[in-house]
Amino acid sequence: MVEPGEGKGPKPAAFERLVFRNASEHHYVKICLEFQGGGIRLNAAHFKQLIISALKELHGEVGAALPVDVLTYEEKTLSAILRVPSSGLVKLWSALTLLGSYQNRKCAFRVIQTSPFLLALSGNSRELILD
Repeated sequence: MVEPGEGKGPKPAAFERLVFRNASEHHYVKICLEFQGGGIRLNAAHFKQLIISALKELHGEVGAALPVDVLTYEEKTLSAILRVPSSGLVKLWSALTLLGSYQNRKCAFRVIQTSPFLLALSGNSRELILD
């Protein structure tokens, strides 16, 4: 008796699908805050408080307890790099996206880049200038 695939050509390829879930403990998010009309300055403490209030507004006290670290902050451009546990990335992203105002001024957070690796946020190929 001949087994299927024996003697009648190549055997069908076998493959194994590997899915790594939460391979990294943290995710890093590069964001910037834009105000309608501009002209607003925030220090690092107010910037972080705005992030926490956005989390609290959308996800309540549980969302506000999410450990978000501001690793870098540029006051001139209102941009920052945040570190968040991978399990809380979606909560943070949704809270930032749905925030619409600060002190009765319309504003919006823009998520520029996100990665499980901090080094990936150090450069942006779209901003690369070749000589």
